[in-house]
Amino acid sequence: MTDRWKPSATVAAIIEHQGKFLLVEEHTPEGLRLNNPAGHLDEGESLLHGCARETLEETMHLFTPDYLVGVYMSRFQRPASADQQAQDVTYLRFAFGGTLGALQTGRRLDTGIVRTLWLSPDEMRASAERHRSPLVLQCMEDYLRGQRFPLSLIHTDASISALTSGHPTP
Repeated sequence: MTDRWKPSATVAAIIEHQGKFLLVEEHTPEGLRLNNPAGHLDEGESLLHGCARETLEETMHLFTPDYLVGVYMSRFQRPASADQQAQDVTYLRFAFGGTLGALQTGRRLDTGIVRTLWLSPDEMRASAERHRSPLVLQCMEDYLRGQRFPLSLIHTDASISALTSGHPTP
């Protein structure tokens, strides 16, 4: 029997305010990169909860997803180095737009996050070589085109939260 291929599920927040987009600058093996507040979906959490959690961890702001901007796939290949094996990862990204809430003082930015910054669409386009993935720009462009899907497209069965509550799944 062979292992089944599985993409890496991620969530991202596309946050615009007064014509600028909230990004994070983060350490990666490729150097400092720009990304949307984003990260991996944790076991037992819904897409919406994961997006809100990642935004809080990476920006120290509350975030409420209000709509789905899009669902994206991309492939990342990192060659082997002296201290790391080669990587070949396909990401499945769920990008949400929504409402940025208050800064939560007393928190720290997540490990690896250097700072948050606000960039205009032109500044984002001009910095594309510094983006963590091509999806950073694609998500912004889709947002600017008015791409919005209702959250009712997404259903999280109760069995998902049972993964972390200690109850067996049905």
